[in-house]
Amino acid sequence: MTANSKIVLHHVGGRWGNHPFPRPPAFAGDFVELLYEADIDAIAAMHEAGKDHANELIVIPACLADGDGAHLCRKSCQYRRPDRGAPRRLPQGGICDVGIIEHLFEAYRFDFVVHFAAESHVDRSIRSLQSFLRTNIEGTRALVEAARRAWQGEVGHRFIHVSTDEVFGDLAPGDPPFAETSPYRPSSPYAASKASADHLVRAWQRTYGLPAIVINSGNNYGPWQFPEKLIPLMILSAIENRELPVYGDGLQVRNWLHVSDHCRAINAVIERGEVGSTYLVGGDSALPNLEVVRRICQAVDAELGRAAGTSEKLIRHVTDRPGHDRRYAVNSSFIRDSLDWHPLEQFEIALPALVRWYLQHKDWADTVRTGAYRRNFERQYKGRILGTMSP
Repeated sequence: MTANSKIVLHHVGGRWGNHPFPRPPAFAGDFVELLYEADIDAIAAMHEAGKDHANELIVIPACLADGDGAHLCRKSCQYRRPDRGAPRRLPQGGICDVGIIEHLFEAYRFDFVVHFAAESHVDRSIRSLQSFLRTNIEGTRALVEAARRAWQGEVGHRFIHVSTDEVFGDLAPGDPPFAETSPYRPSSPYAASKASADHLVRAWQRTYGLPAIVINSGNNYGPWQFPEKLIPLMILSAIENRELPVYGDGLQVRNWLHVSDHCRAINAVIERGEVGSTYLVGGDSALPNLEVVRRICQAVDAELGRAAGTSEKLIRHVTDRPGHDRRYAVNSSFIRDSLDWHPLEQFEIALPALVRWYLQHKDWADTVRTGAYRRNFERQYKGRILGTMSP
């Protein structure tokens, strides 16, 4: 990445929180630190020389449909450390505001776009699809079209579209992992909306020459992840001695990727990725959800000095989600071989550290778990408890 580049992140939290609002721009904050930290000396030098607009990061929120979302987006930004990485701005409006998007492209002349077009929670997509269609599909259309118009006749740009492995559907126990050539078979309304976004990006790349690259990642985990996602939900619930709802038998297998490893992968794609290519990004930890929850329980008990097995008694099996995918697995050999990327974080080491992080940032978690979050949680799990899991 050049030392005078600007980058725009359309961020809704997505799988992180990646995600997708009401969700915090956590991913954006980590990208500020990770994408730019290698150039931090050059950035500091330029700022001292008075070049205040070098290496700016513009975070464009989702199609904010309610006051809760806008408030939480800006509230969460206040928790980010202002002394790390590039200057960043959070403009008014959202990704579906075509006029605002076009104005930002004109005003900032972006070199790169990293696009997290994702209302991402599967359960919410089953209950209410409209925001997923608007953000994931209409928002993607607005952004690719703005980039196409702004970058016509120019070179050196990159449009990085961050997607999900869920567009490929699920795998049987003996099936090989997903690869870049795997057919699309989305199971949920969320995955279908992301598949639509992927197709739009590829269509703009082929038809109009948009310098686009698609990344499909496994499940992300790490700091600042919005608490509707499995790992932070279970960590915070175990800390607070609340029930730990596990869908069905809990044997759905997911590939876990730490956010910092995902950030490094996206940085590699920005710097060395081939336009028109697709890169699958996954970690080295494929675990059933129930095993993930048990490990969280062990880490929470150890951190709080509880007797072993205390938190596991809180596990409750709940009625399974309709159409719940049984297994995801990602073959990341293409990005590992072609861009020299590989994950650094080990799940068994990162998880206890993450438990400590949520304990230390409980004020942030309490701030975002209000309003719409509480209502969604009640709708998602109320009346679905089946019984306590046997140890």
